[in-house]
Amino acid sequence: MTLDSKTELDGTDRHILMNLLAEGRLSISELAKMVGMSAPSVKDRVRRLEDRGIIRKFTVDINMEALGYNLEAIVRIKPRPGSLHLVEKMIMDEARFTSCDKVTGDDCFITRLALKSIQELDRLLDPFHEKAETNTSIIKSSPIRSRAPMS
Repeated sequence: MTLDSKTELDGTDRHILMNLLAEGRLSISELAKMVGMSAPSVKDRVRRLEDRGIIRKFTVDINMEALGYNLEAIVRIKPRPGSLHLVEKMIMDEARFTSCDKVTGDDCFITRLALKSIQELDRLLDPFHEKAETNTSIIKSSPIRSRAPMS
């Protein structure tokens, strides 16, 4: 079964999802206590959320600072004519890009770049300048990092 645009979630499904977003490693029994249901019922609901394509995977939130990446930048990239696929490959091949969205508008890509220091920025972006224009903003904070629209 796949996600349908008319799929509605009830309050219990929303409660399960919000708890899993906050802590994806919750055991079924812990989750059941939080939502006030039996463990078998919660397990069944989680399985149905997966089957419906609402839950796609469980993941890990890595503390980039603990790995020495003290800065993060948003880099907007506008490939020069004929360079779109080359620039996309360059982004994919550079492990410091932690996310990449292909977008409409003046820029073709909006990316996030992990940095240990500001001095790394030129070294990481210089290879792009022959094939693209870049515009970089250093991230000061992220008040909302990742959340689901639970309305």
